[in-house]
Amino acid sequence: MLLDLPVLKKGLFYFIKDGDTDFVMEDKTKRGLTVKESSIDEKLTVKADKGMIHDMDGIGHWVPIRWYFSKSLFSLSQVLIHAEDMEKKYTELRELTCPDDD
Repeated sequence: MLLDLPVLKKGLFYFIKDGDTDFVMEDKTKRGLTVKESSIDEKLTVKADKGMIHDMDGIGHWVPIRWYFSKSLFSLSQVLIHAEDMEKKYTELRELTCPDDD
């Protein structure tokens, strides 16, 4: 089960877990979202579990919840690059939408 996998790295917005054959990168902001499908992520070209979120107009959007990076194709440092990119994106979004009032 994915919850029981050992955590290799974590950030504010991600976990990288150690699966048998894959490094599993999880988006912490999608915790609790139900997996509706597993398919290839168009951006990272790896298998991903995806869920559906709906915008204010009620339009559904597929979003990745976790990605599976094959250990035969990716090193932990390569997966960490993707995790840090996601971390940077969410940090910038948080600063834009929730600026500090110093």
